[in-house]
Amino acid sequence: MIRLTRGRAVSPRRQPLFFRLLVLVAALLTGVLGIYCYAGTYGINVLLRRGTSVWLPIAADDQRISPAMRLALSEPAPAARAGQLEWRSVARGFEVAELPVIAAGSVVDQILLARIDPARYRFQVHNAPAGNREPADWLKALGAVLVINGSYFSRYGRPTTPVISHGQSLGPSNYDAQHGGFVANATSAAVVDLAREDWHQVFAGATHAMVSYPLLLAADGTRRAKGDRRWLANRSFVGQDGAGRVVLGTTRDGFFSLERFAAFLQRAPIGLRIALNLDGGPVACQGISIGDFHRDFCGKWETDVQDGQLRLLAPLIGRRRWGLPIVLAVSSKELP
Repeated sequence: MIRLTRGRAVSPRRQPLFFRLLVLVAALLTGVLGIYCYAGTYGINVLLRRGTSVWLPIAADDQRISPAMRLALSEPAPAARAGQLEWRSVARGFEVAELPVIAAGSVVDQILLARIDPARYRFQVHNAPAGNREPADWLKALGAVLVINGSYFSRYGRPTTPVISHGQSLGPSNYDAQHGGFVANATSAAVVDLAREDWHQVFAGATHAMVSYPLLLAADGTRRAKGDRRWLANRSFVGQDGAGRVVLGTTRDGFFSLERFAAFLQRAPIGLRIALNLDGGPVACQGISIGDFHRDFCGKWETDVQDGQLRLLAPLIGRRRWGLPIVLAVSSKELP
């Protein structure tokens, strides 16, 4: 039997399929709305564009982690030393290098480095809460020559530490900063130890700034990086050498815990006077486009420990890069 509905013939056999599709669409819309309420546009981008990530239980010798990470998780973790470092000038006041990390007789990691004269380049901190930009997107949008991921962010893609961008304060106004910050204006850029200084006063007058942690290397030679030795990840940092040049670095692999990373940087032939850790894991990214030199890298490794169980942060769907809600960008002042 065929009955009429609003002037159209509808077969009873098609009604169950129609209603199932209707229920599915309603469930999807409800899910998307729930994600938006929980994490805003950043959450939508993570789910629909990035495939999201989940924590998976693993063993220290799990084949799903890199050989470098399996080596770092052995007892005891092998000591690491720096390989040969050769700086290459790609523009006036802008040098790049790749520093090998050697352990157990072989290269286990590499640090992608840039060394920049702040007299010739400006430094800016930017926040895009939607998290829809990768390094190449940021470079194009800003007309920058370098971008590196910044400090930590919330599930809404907004800073969880104090940040100043174009003179505007972002992130929390009440914050106990015990480690370090990066501060820049039109004429200077510096990494600052905040252990004995009020960040409000340090940031006063800054055009761009951000608090991050831990301070990997202090000017007095001490290190403040602690944590479980099994917390491994791709790492990024911003530092300064004895000549006042800003040094930026990102590791290719997840060999380092924070404490071992700090110890390595202190011994490495980079000449760092002070170094501040930035966010790590899949958001440890660095992009460069200057002259004929190009670099486009994002990490993919992070482990942690919960209730004694070692876990790996792994993509749930696909292998899309994470978006970068916070970046430190470098652009030329175009001096003669």
